[in-house]
Amino acid sequence: MPEAASRTTTAGIWLGLDVGTRDLGVAVGNELTGRARPLKTLTMQPDAALWSALDALVDEWAPSGIVVGLPLTREGGEQPMTARARRFAATIAQRYRRPVVQHDERGSTQVAKRRFAVERAAGNAKRKHAVDIDAHAAAVILEDYLAHVSAGH
Repeated sequence: MPEAASRTTTAGIWLGLDVGTRDLGVAVGNELTGRARPLKTLTMQPDAALWSALDALVDEWAPSGIVVGLPLTREGGEQPMTARARRFAATIAQRYRRPVVQHDERGSTQVAKRRFAVERAAGNAKRKHAVDIDAHAAAVILEDYLAHVSAGH
């Protein structure tokens, strides 16, 4: 891990992560505005490339915390992906020494797809940008978390 990533933070800036089996969506958001935007989608394998890219993003944005989406069943129960996301969040917390919060991600991909469709219809996105749907989902997860926090929950 880069030394700078463990020491420097920017107050109010958070990274959001949407953990998938193949991809990791990454977004950045701000506590003050409650808004988040997609940054990029990273490939989960190979590990060295994933961690190198994530190290660079943490170094660049210096987030004060990281939100990791928690995949639950429709009823709110655990599923196999839940355990994977929990392990990933624990690794993130240890690696970057920042607060890591897991936040319910149910429905985030559907919301991200709807937002993308609206952007595309308005001419602000192209079909090729659909590959970053995981980054859009990370933005949805992060915005939902920021709204949850600002509401005092």
